Amino acid sequence: MKNIIMDATAIERALKRIAHEIIEKHASVPIYLIGIRTGGVFLAKRLSEYIRSYGQIPVLNGTLDITLYRDDVAMRTGRAIVKATEIKFPVGESYIVLVDDVLFTGRTIRAAMDAVIDLGRPQVIQLAVLIDRGHRELPIKADYIGKNVPTSADDQIKVVLRESGSSDDAVYLIRKGDL
Repeated sequence: MKNIIMDATAIERALKRIAHEIIEKHASVPIYLIGIRTGGVFLAKRLSEYIRSYGQIPVLNGTLDITLYRDDVAMRTGRAIVKATEIKFPVGESYIVLVDDVLFTGRTIRAAMDAVIDLGRPQVIQLAVLIDRGHRELPIKADYIGKNVPTSADDQIKVVLRESGSSDDAVYLIRKGDL
C-alpha cells in the first residue's frame, strides 16, 4: 500500500517556493540548474520555468548522468546504462544548482558534484530537492527542500511525474511492510 505524501498541488507549491528562494539568493547572477537523471531533470525544467516567469532572471538548464561516478557501480549486476550529460554552458566560475527528486544517503549528490567538477570549477554548487528523507551517509545538506519526510531506512519514496508518463504528479511513501 502506498501512502501519498504530496499530490500534484503540493508538488507545484513546493517547486514555486523553491524557485522564489533561488531567485532571492541569485538575483544578481545567472542561474544554472543541472537536473540529475531522471527525476531531477524534469524538476529542474519546471523550476526554470517558474524562475523565468517570476524573476525575469537568466536561467539555463543542463542534464547530468552520474552513472559512472557512482561509488557502487562495481557492486551492481549487469551493465551500467549511461545516458547523455547535456550541459551547454560554462561550468567554471558559475553558480550551479543541482536538482534531484529525493535526497537520501547523499551518495548520488556526491557523484553529481564529482561529475560537475570534472567539467570545470564552479563558483558555488547548491542543491535543490523535492524530498529530503534523512539517513545521510555523507555530510551533504540541501539548500532548497520541498518537503522533509521522516522515514525509516527500509522505507521507499517514489516520485511520480507527468513527464515520465504518469497521468498526474505524486510522491508516495512505501513502508517496508507494504512492499
